[in-house]
Amino acid sequence: MSLFELFITAVALSMDAFAVAICKGLTLRERDVKKSLLTGAYFGGFQALMPVIGYILASSFKERIMSIDHWVAFVLLALIGANMIKESREESCDVESSSFDFKTMVVLAIATSIDAMAVGITFAFLGVNIVYAAILIGITTFIISAFGIRIGTLFGIRFKSKAEFAGGVVLILLGTKILLQHLGIF
Repeated sequence: MSLFELFITAVALSMDAFAVAICKGLTLRERDVKKSLLTGAYFGGFQALMPVIGYILASSFKERIMSIDHWVAFVLLALIGANMIKESREESCDVESSSFDFKTMVVLAIATSIDAMAVGITFAFLGVNIVYAAILIGITTFIISAFGIRIGTLFGIRFKSKAEFAGGVVLILLGTKILLQHLGIF
């Protein structure tokens, strides 16, 4: 996986966090840099951690399913992408609370990073350097989430669905590319 593909994956993975950050930004009456940085830290931190967990889990059974690893990568990325596209059609923000307390933020960070764990499984099959991938995903998500708070404060829900839709399409295309390359078609 090239650095460009890894970066595109990081951006796509960060779209759920971006959408939630926009919703959290809707709860703020004015710009709050501290809450932007806090949101970026929670979401970026968990987005960096979850692929590592997925990678470690997949590494333990990688040899047993090496012959179908490209199908596993395709199915996981396609399912994650399809789910993001489905969620993009929902108009409301599912952020139940305007709170930025520890419990609320950890729950949101875990919820938005589950897909990153599945991508970590895919990374194990593709032989991606998980340290670089996790760092890139974490930094990208940090920046995009912090920016999402600002967008939510300024513009509201207008960008939420577009971001989730684009992220879903990118993950499906990436999964398709992996499958086609392995089959020798692309």
